[in-house]
Amino acid sequence: MQQSRILVVEDNHDVAGILGDFLEAKGAEVDFAANGLLGLKLASSGEFDLIILDLMLPKLDGLSVCRQLRESGIATPVLMLTALDGKQELLEGFKSGTDDYLSKPFDFDELEARLSAMLRRARGTTAAQTIQIGELELDPRRHQVRRNGQRLVLTPTCYQILELLMRQHPAMVRREHLVDSLWGEAAPDKDILRSHMYQLRNQLDKPFAYPMLVTVPKQGFRLQTQEDSSQ
Repeated sequence: MQQSRILVVEDNHDVAGILGDFLEAKGAEVDFAANGLLGLKLASSGEFDLIILDLMLPKLDGLSVCRQLRESGIATPVLMLTALDGKQELLEGFKSGTDDYLSKPFDFDELEARLSAMLRRARGTTAAQTIQIGELELDPRRHQVRRNGQRLVLTPTCYQILELLMRQHPAMVRREHLVDSLWGEAAPDKDILRSHMYQLRNQLDKPFAYPMLVTVPKQGFRLQTQEDSSQ
């Protein structure tokens, strides 16, 4: 986390202070916001490497903050902090564009592992060559994806999933391989991949004439071109 700039959006001053001390000790530069509106304003600058976002915030809740960031094209990784433990609340978080979540009270070793994994995914270590499959084009240097010339607004996790699928095309990528590549042994929930695939499908397929993301039941996922889909 050294040389990373992290925004902490947390209304509990004690929790924010503890997080700040921990992150600064790891070499990060930390900014704070004590409510959702200020957090949204600061995060919208796009100047942060990562955002730690509390779910229950005054003025604007964490889900709304994350949703508005994604709708405005801000793809900064978001780790949601929540005192809730219900499955529906977690799924709503992923649908809003959250990349990962951590329940309060949290363990600092787990927090560091999740943040480090998110930063690695966002920064990437891929080759610079553009990948093209049919009308889908991925530019690893700019971390941009276009379909039929239209730019797709993807979270860092969805971008990583799509890049894995594109590099393996036309082969199928197994669910286990996706989970291991993205989270290793730190996968937060068995339904996390499903949530991100739902989010990816909304961006990749819904606005277009035919679907490119194909689910292979009980096995994994693959991409198809228009020629594949007509066969």
